[in-house]
Amino acid sequence: MGAGGKGSNQAIAAAKLGAHVDIVVSLGDDQFGDMAYDSLIQAGIGTAHVKRVNDASTGIALIIVDDSSGENMIVVAPGSNDVLDMSDVEKARQTIREADCVVMQLEVPLETVEYAAKLAQEAKTRVILDPAPGRPLSDELLANVDVLTPNADEAQIISGIEVVDLVTAEMAARHLLSKGPGIVVVTLGSLGALAMSQDEVIHIPAFDVDAIDTTGAGDAFNGALATALAEKSSLYEACRFAGAAAALSVTKVGTSIAAPYRRDVEEFLKTQR
Repeated sequence: MGAGGKGSNQAIAAAKLGAHVDIVVSLGDDQFGDMAYDSLIQAGIGTAHVKRVNDASTGIALIIVDDSSGENMIVVAPGSNDVLDMSDVEKARQTIREADCVVMQLEVPLETVEYAAKLAQEAKTRVILDPAPGRPLSDELLANVDVLTPNADEAQIISGIEVVDLVTAEMAARHLLSKGPGIVVVTLGSLGALAMSQDEVIHIPAFDVDAIDTTGAGDAFNGALATALAEKSSLYEACRFAGAAAALSVTKVGTSIAAPYRRDVEEFLKTQR
């Protein structure tokens, strides 16, 4: 049992890599909420925009991991995530305005995500959206996204194009680019990641590691990608850095606890061609 949630995992992953992070989140006033809050404090994450509520329990996820492959299946009870609303985002307006980027996921109400994306765009703050759990997205939201990071299933849900390999991933990414994002990065598990902008298409192969638990690998990837892009790394270098962080995370059990520190990622990359 441990703290989790896509937003929390990505925030902690970025903080462990050296980013200054603030989080906008809704937690229940219960034991799990205390656990989640403590994990944010321990990671050095700003908690000025953490909301605690009495009328909903903290969201939980039950995770099943396959012993042979490390692949996972997750069932989520969203709880207090469902009461994170536009007013909570509005209270964070100044924080969003001053940020290098805003990273969002879809474990909170879609209208809250749409409002945050619009607010960030107005402030010229880069918007990174991890569209997970997968669902169809409006053209209006996609137009306010700078970097979209679906996995294969999510890319298929949003684009309508079945993603089974690099060729179909590129087709889906090209379609999603036409909807407004400046960059689309499709994560493909053992195939690595395919990144596309208007100017380039990049394939970043997966690093060869012994996977124990893939839970949270996408969160480690997104936290690292946001950190690298905020540091003005090139798209290739940002994706390679993110891929290394994800690779290291699957060698340990857990989510945010398995996310690597910066020194570990940098040492790992020195050993890779």
